[in-house]
Order: sequence, then C-alpha cells, then structure tokens
Amino acid sequence: MTGDLHCHTTLSDGSLGIEETIVQAKRMGLDFLAITDHDTLSSSSRAKILGERYGIQVIPAVELSAWDKKRNNKVHILCYAPQKPDRLEGLCMKSCQIRTECAKDMIKKVLDRYPIPSDSVQKYTKGSKSIYKSHIMRALVNYGYATEFYGSVNDKLFAWPNGECLVTREYPDVNFVIDLIHSSRGIAVMAHPCMFDNIELLKELIAAGKIDGIEAYHFSATVQKQQMLEKLAKDNDLIVTGGSDFHGLYNSTMTHIGKFVTDQENLDKMFKLISKNSQKTNKVPQKTEQ
Repeated sequence: MTGDLHCHTTLSDGSLGIEETIVQAKRMGLDFLAITDHDTLSSSSRAKILGERYGIQVIPAVELSAWDKKRNNKVHILCYAPQKPDRLEGLCMKSCQIRTECAKDMIKKVLDRYPIPSDSVQKYTKGSKSIYKSHIMRALVNYGYATEFYGSVNDKLFAWPNGECLVTREYPDVNFVIDLIHSSRGIAVMAHPCMFDNIELLKELIAAGKIDGIEAYHFSATVQKQQMLEKLAKDNDLIVTGGSDFHGLYNSTMTHIGKFVTDQENLDKMFKLISKNSQKTNKVPQKTEQ
C-alpha cells in the first residue's frame, strides 16, 4: 500500500486536470493520492468522486503558503484531511490574493521588457485560483522569448531573491498557519524542508510539538538529506511522507506521479491520526443534569 501525497493540478500551478491526475496515479499502481494544490481545497469533492470511479483513494489536502518571520523566508505546510475545512477558507483566500497581486506586478515588469500581449498570461490561468510564475513563463515561451520554463530567462527574471521581475510579499506566519490547520482538525506536515532551507525552523517546530510530519522524500533533498529527515521524524515519532510534487508541464525538474511515495507504515500512522481527529470533531457533548 503506497501513496503519492504531493501533486498539483490546474487548480493551482499544475498542467493536468483533476481527472487526468487521478487516472495517472491509478496507472502508476498507487493506492492513495493527495491533490495538494496551493492554497485551495477546491479539488476535494470532485477528487473524491473521481477517486471512487477509478479505484484510488484520495486524501483531501492542500499546500498552504506561510512565512518564517524569524528568518524572513517562505515555507510550505501540507495539510491533510481537515475535518473542518471551512476554517481554512479565509487563509486560502488571503494567500491566493497575495500571490495574484504579486503576479500582476510581475506581469507589468515583464511587459516592460518583452512586447507580448497583455492578456497572454491569463489564457494559461483558466481554472487556477491564482496566477503563477510558470504561467508567465509559458507566455514568454509561446512568443519565442524563452525555450524552457526553468532556464536562463526564468533565472534572470524570477530567481530568488534578486530576479529582475520578482515580486514577493509575506504570507501568513507559519505558526498561525499550523495552529489553524490543527483548529480545522487537519494534519500538518512540513513540505520539502530542503527546498527553502527550512531545517532550523523544522527543528524549532518539532521542539514546540507543533508539527505532525515531515515530507522527507522529495526531489529537492539528496539521498543523505532524505535519510536525515527520516531519522529526525522517527526520533520524534512523526509521520514520514513522500510525494512527487508533480506539476506536469510546469515541473521544475524531471518528476512524475509516484516518483516519491509514502509507505504503508506511515500511511497507517496518518490514518490513525485522521481517525482520532474525526472522533474529536464528531464527539457529541454530554448533557449535564440540572
């Protein structure tokens, strides 16, 4: 029993729709899939129905944008199976708004440098809850100003932290985001700690007892770092997850659904915690006698 617990669709910055993603997961022989679009749970209802149709179990999930204020750095937190997802709606809307405002400013800067139509980016955002840098790069590729999404042009324009057209703003504080996940009776897992150099933050969150798991298996971590993250999780009785971080056409590196997975032992730990959260949510308060 295995599952890919990190995939994106056209609802955020992926190129495949929900159904195509689920069908591919089934084709790869997976038992479980989590669609973790950025700052939106919009896939949950349809993904559940399609998962039942194709014989693969879909875990409701979202990848939430957050900010490490101590280090002035971004961080992503994966939320799985929130029992009260409505509690995350405001946070998701705020983060999507922040991302879209940044993207609009970046588009203006790009248009000052490249003579492409002002609506050339929007055509690639159909269905997405925000505008992403990959959508801007696709427009530049389409008009012949780049030949790839993550080559020299992307580095020049959008490389962190000094890209010529890069615009960033702080997302909600990571502690607030994790507290809200737990308030929604969801499971909080730090996504790809090596991608944004979040290891120090991760250790602080573990020490504070705030995190439920670590995405140890991800393309951004070397084998040695994956082993280090797995040990860190096991030493602190946390869930160890793996996911492809699949974006289809917009992948930043060669990856496919099922390239990294979560094993049965850790899926069982996750389902046990999901069951516990569900029981807390559905617990009926006992009436006190007058």
